[in-house]
Amino acid sequence: MIHIGDKRILLVAGHYGSGKTEFCINLAIDLAEQGIKTALVDLDIVNPYFRTREKTQFLESKGIKVYGNFYKTEITMEIPALSAEVRTPLEDPTVYTIIDLGGNSAGALVAIQFEKYFVEGTYEFLDVINKNRPETSTIEGAVNHFHDIEERTGLKFTGLINNTHLLRETTIEDIQKGLEFCEELSNILKVPLLFTGCPNYLYEQLLSSKLMEKINHQILPIHFIMRDTWLDKKL
Repeated sequence: MIHIGDKRILLVAGHYGSGKTEFCINLAIDLAEQGIKTALVDLDIVNPYFRTREKTQFLESKGIKVYGNFYKTEITMEIPALSAEVRTPLEDPTVYTIIDLGGNSAGALVAIQFEKYFVEGTYEFLDVINKNRPETSTIEGAVNHFHDIEERTGLKFTGLINNTHLLRETTIEDIQKGLEFCEELSNILKVPLLFTGCPNYLYEQLLSSKLMEKINHQILPIHFIMRDTWLDKKL
């Protein structure tokens, strides 16, 4: 069970393949199951790969309201037209709002049009790190990605998410590698490591491992909701 603080708005960014969207969806489901009124805002409209809005019906069956594209049909989903309804959860103090931003600074730039809702100290802005992605496989690359998004959006990150994975081939060793990487990154960037994402099939193994001695933040079990199984099969 994930615990949230007093900041009602959570923005999540991360490079393509970081698992950003899966993290957002799994977090929203966890919170909704706790009885927390939760909304997901899909602002990943620049070169989207996996799109939160594709799972609207599934998420709404869980009690999670989804906001984003102006158009409701799959055929027009690639048109980057945001609905005015996006502002609805941002203006509702009773709703915990998770915002799925684009994968790089160009994608995250969409957040600027909603900047009046992001007053410093009232929101969390987390950077999802997957050390197995080329763009964030080195400290230098991850630091550049971090600062590039901050500079383009004018928003300051408040924390990191270790989501180092290889989809269904992820091992505890991958999670450990990502943890050590993100701890070093946290020290350099002066922001805390707040979450580790763990594939659900490894969750119990992680909890019983010695690695837990080094983890002082929250662990979110990740179910692969966006990625259909057949995509992972070797041809």
